[in-house]
Amino acid sequence: MKFKRIVLASHSPRRKELLAGLGLDFCVNVKPDIDESYPAGLESREVPLHIAKKKADAYHDDLDEDELLITADTVVIVDDCILGKPHDAAEAFGMLRRLSGRTHLVTTGVCLMTKKARRSFGVTTRVTFKELSDEEIDRYIRDCQPFDKAGAYGIQEWIGYIGVTNLEGSFYNVMGLPVQRIYEEMKLL
Repeated sequence: MKFKRIVLASHSPRRKELLAGLGLDFCVNVKPDIDESYPAGLESREVPLHIAKKKADAYHDDLDEDELLITADTVVIVDDCILGKPHDAAEAFGMLRRLSGRTHLVTTGVCLMTKKARRSFGVTTRVTFKELSDEEIDRYIRDCQPFDKAGAYGIQEWIGYIGVTNLEGSFYNVMGLPVQRIYEEMKLL
């Protein structure tokens, strides 16, 4: 790649793992207290792209000429409602119960930015869960503690193994970073 330094602006261990899978050298730099609010009435599928762009804007003045910044935000959407990260086991249970036996969307907004150029895009994947039993949901919450995951689940974890019956789109997008699309977009910068 033509960039001297790639900066991933994310604490997510999954995003770090996925970006490393592209064989790229990168560093992680996360600024605290970036406003992740969005305008009321913004379409659910547009929210993560809006937030990814806001995150990128916070770094613009700090970028060197030969640096590439990558920001991202992922949401789970069911019934046009965004499911964020659960605060506790009860909220996680409610989210998983709501996803059980249904199809939902996982949308990731990504912004790739250099000092002189910016490419931003959203990737959406349709995920279908089987009907989950209360015991399966309880086991997953107890064993995996999915409190740092949008929609209260990680597709790469036990609940994904036993629960996902159909996937249309990028598996890696559901994990939090559509790496194939990022790779293609990086070549255009």
